[in-house]
Amino acid sequence: MLYYSTRKKAPAASLSEAVTKGLAPDGGLYMPEQMGLLPEDFFKRMYSMDFQDIAFEVAMYFLGNDLPAGELKRMVYDTLDFPVPLVHIHDRLCTLELFHGPTMAFKDVGARFMARLLGYFTRCDHQELNVLVATSGDTGSAVANGFFQIPGIRVFVLYPRGLVSTVQEKQFTTLGGNITAISVEGTFDDCQTIVKQAFADEELNRHMKLTSANSINWARLLPQSFYYFWGVAQLGRDTGDIVCAVPSGNFGNICAGLIAKRLGLPVAHFIAATNINDIVPQYLKNGNFNPRPSVATIANAMDVGNPSNFARIIDLYHGSHENISRDISGFVSTDEQIRLTIKDVYTNHGYLLDPHGATGYRALKSCMDNHPSTSGFFIETAHPAKFTEIVESSINQEIALPPNLARFSNKISQIVEMPASFEAFKEFLI
Repeated sequence: MLYYSTRKKAPAASLSEAVTKGLAPDGGLYMPEQMGLLPEDFFKRMYSMDFQDIAFEVAMYFLGNDLPAGELKRMVYDTLDFPVPLVHIHDRLCTLELFHGPTMAFKDVGARFMARLLGYFTRCDHQELNVLVATSGDTGSAVANGFFQIPGIRVFVLYPRGLVSTVQEKQFTTLGGNITAISVEGTFDDCQTIVKQAFADEELNRHMKLTSANSINWARLLPQSFYYFWGVAQLGRDTGDIVCAVPSGNFGNICAGLIAKRLGLPVAHFIAATNINDIVPQYLKNGNFNPRPSVATIANAMDVGNPSNFARIIDLYHGSHENISRDISGFVSTDEQIRLTIKDVYTNHGYLLDPHGATGYRALKSCMDNHPSTSGFFIETAHPAKFTEIVESSINQEIALPPNLARFSNKISQIVEMPASFEAFKEFLI
């Protein structure tokens, strides 16, 4: 399958070219040229299949002509070697827990699959690959751990200094080896801008082979569609209209859900749950997309003022605000509302949310209160213990640190400090 740029000013690319470049030469994001419905038989069988088998069939639709089936199956099964349960909270409201992987965040799915796919292509062309990733928290830890010690690949993680949780920072600054952590004096948007400038710089690209591990890379985005099929399969048949609420920052996660819907997944509606960085919810209301500098919140992974993957959503709907707002609505939560939700759900239902999951819960509950015939799930993106200070102060009690997180706590961080300057980053790389 070939891939085109959302800006339509670059030549079509093969899978290998699309995922090793990350960003198209014209600055656009790659999208597959074909995206039709999956076979009707698949949706009949899906409810009795396990997660790995579902994911493999979806992966085969996109990648089956580009990779040997056995190699692709190994990638999928190795990636998804941890549980992703659908947990009932109350009434018809559930959550899809995506925090049971190695770094206890949903990005383990995309990062682990991408690491295996890029590792495969790197082995084939025998050339060192340099992975650049901007993070506001969990992307950095998932990518760093997913690519750690993979031969032929170096990873540079850029993150905003002082704006990620202590646990998140430890997960990607203590590895060393082929992982370099770069603390930028600025915001996530500054980090993301530096990465995009790196891909556009001809001198830098002549000097070294670059790719991105953010969800702007198709190899990171595609596997995130897998778990929407699994969530619906666990929810079961005959559940009425299904609504899915997705905590959203750079809008890769919800874009993957919309791609699953385009393939035929029976989700009636998606809700983009954000913090006060509400650029997309405002667009959904009035049709105006106005990026602005991000504001720091306690749901830091969603502190994005110019979400890159929104370009893919625009492309998917051919720029139609009417069609986009038919399938997606926005829901905004303040820090205070997030804290109160964490406390309320824990007190009344015994379920502990992280700050991002709390935005998804609020969005879904509001929708279901107004539409009693619906059922659905929200995406719980990270383990609450990754945000101990916020969660503990919300419920007024301590929470235990799981072994997967505790193993990083006593390690020494290795950090390169840098201003929010592409020139400084370029000089460092060269």
